[in-house]
Parts: sequence; C-alpha cells; structure tokens
Amino acid sequence: MEEKEVILTQEGYDNLEKELNYLRTEKRAEIADRIKVALGFGDLSENSEYDEAKTAQAENEVKIAELENKIRHAKIIDEKDIDTETIQVGNIVKVLDMEFDEKVEYTIVGSTEVNLAENKISNESPLGSALLGAKKDQEVEVKAPAGIMKYKILSIKK
Repeated sequence: MEEKEVILTQEGYDNLEKELNYLRTEKRAEIADRIKVALGFGDLSENSEYDEAKTAQAENEVKIAELENKIRHAKIIDEKDIDTETIQVGNIVKVLDMEFDEKVEYTIVGSTEVNLAENKISNESPLGSALLGAKKDQEVEVKAPAGIMKYKILSIKK
C-alpha cells in the first residue's frame, strides 16, 4: 500500500515533532507510573485501574505510530515557494461569501493542521480544494451539503 504524502507547513511539522516527543517521554512515563501503582493493588483480574492504564498505554502507542508515519511521509511547504498569484497550501485567503455578504479569512493547510477555531482549513476540504489554483477576484463555487456556495476571492497572501 502506497502511503499518502502529508502536506505540512514548517509550523505544523514542528508541532507534530513536539507532540511526538511528549508522547514518547512524559506521557509514556506517566502511564508507566499508573501501571506500577495499579499493580500494587493486587489481583489483576478485577483491577480496573490496571485495565485503564493498559488501555491508555495502547492508545498512546497507536498515536505515536500515527505521528511517526505522518512525519515519515511529510512534505514541508517551503515558505519561499508560496506565491500570492494563485491559491495554494500555505496561503491566507480572504473571501467574500456571496450568499451572506460576509468576508472571511482562511489559511489553507494540509489535512493534519486543520483548526476551524483559527480558520485553518484543509486543502482537501470542499472549500479548500475549490480555492486551490484560483486567483484574486475570481469567483469559485463549492459543492457543500447545503448546496452550491459561491465565494469571491478578495486577497491572497503568505
């Protein structure tokens, strides 16, 4: 099975590295301590603390493997390769939602960096993929569950 390339900004890559380091060190040690304490409670067959700690350990190891895989297949977007002529991953785009006459600014990021609270949308999302390759003053249509939405691109910046 061919692995999918993971598109990241440098900030996103650094955040993955930081999270991976935390899970490998502090989180593993914390879980190991929980297991040690739970073992002190005796009979493992009825020891819910032990079961919970072992489950947390397994979940942590799965998360570590996922992060290692993302990092292994990461393609970091070089800041100097980002232009402002056409929309691409790494751009900050201001659009006009033509239905609601509302201006919104989005940062186009890879799927692992999505953060809707910060208006970071995936290049793979319906809106993100519709915006990719578009230019300033262009109108794009997005097929969304609610129907077709229209946006006008007001600005593109890094």
